[in-house]
Amino acid sequence: MRKSVKSMLSPLGKAVALACSLAMCVSLAACSSSSSDSKSSSDSSDKKGQIAGVTAKGKLGEKPTISFNTPMTVSDGSYVVLQKGDGDVIEEGDRVCAQGIALNVKDGTELMDTWTKNTPDCSLKVDSKTLSSTYYNQIKGAKINTTIGFGVNAQDSSGYSYILAMTFVSKSKDLKKATGEEVKDVPANLPKVTRAKNGKPSIDMNDQGSVDSLISQTLIKGNGAKLTDKNTVVVKYTGWLTDGKQFDSSWDRDSTIDADLFSDSSGQHQVIEGWQKGLVGQTVGSQVLLVIPPDQAYGDKEQGSIPANSTLVFVIDILAAY
Repeated sequence: MRKSVKSMLSPLGKAVALACSLAMCVSLAACSSSSSDSKSSSDSSDKKGQIAGVTAKGKLGEKPTISFNTPMTVSDGSYVVLQKGDGDVIEEGDRVCAQGIALNVKDGTELMDTWTKNTPDCSLKVDSKTLSSTYYNQIKGAKINTTIGFGVNAQDSSGYSYILAMTFVSKSKDLKKATGEEVKDVPANLPKVTRAKNGKPSIDMNDQGSVDSLISQTLIKGNGAKLTDKNTVVVKYTGWLTDGKQFDSSWDRDSTIDADLFSDSSGQHQVIEGWQKGLVGQTVGSQVLLVIPPDQAYGDKEQGSIPANSTLVFVIDILAAY
């Protein structure tokens, strides 16, 4: 569970003076202005929102060489298809991994690049609810190895205007629920979990009381990648107090959350400590029971309907990680 509301999209790169990630730049209300149709004066986009005068050379699926005359200006929501791919078609609901380059339109300098260290951003999900229409319409239906340049005017302190050239290098589908092998030797004294056909968990607390140390018990063992403290994990979850009262459930909202298992620059966890410690080492596809002591949850502070000094019980389905 997140400590506070924050962007659900992870950073692509941490280039000096560039605070915007690839995925953040294409999400609603991210680094560009609130209107995807806004235009800057004397910009280099035509009336259809396509950026003129930008070209790319190179082998499909490899870092392209991008050229344009400088200085130029771009409008938020503008784009140019630089290379048409030769791979599978990107469809609704796909999770797309993209390599990216950000080029300053003032002088053509490279502000950010994921190709050099081969660190593609896989946080991008093709979903009209989370992407502005410009990005959604261009990415959905494109083929893998396509490169598209998007115009961005940063709204942060950097003040950069740039072309974000995204190359879509792979795609996958998030799981809908935990899938894998049922764990047979779950201790008999733990809460008992049952599941509806769609995977939604229900629980019998089985006299579970407060605990002083974290319990992390795998219920279904998935066969996907093992989670590390560098991952963001896509999950569905339900949380209860030990008296059986449910205080939250993403199943009830028919939604997922993207939970960061890493710490921020100040060393603070982005989720409660019990989630971070209980999920690292688990695998994608797993379902995990967490019984979290107060000092790894919200401690002596009340949190909404959660009383102070509460032991929390969660059942978490791990659907994807990036």
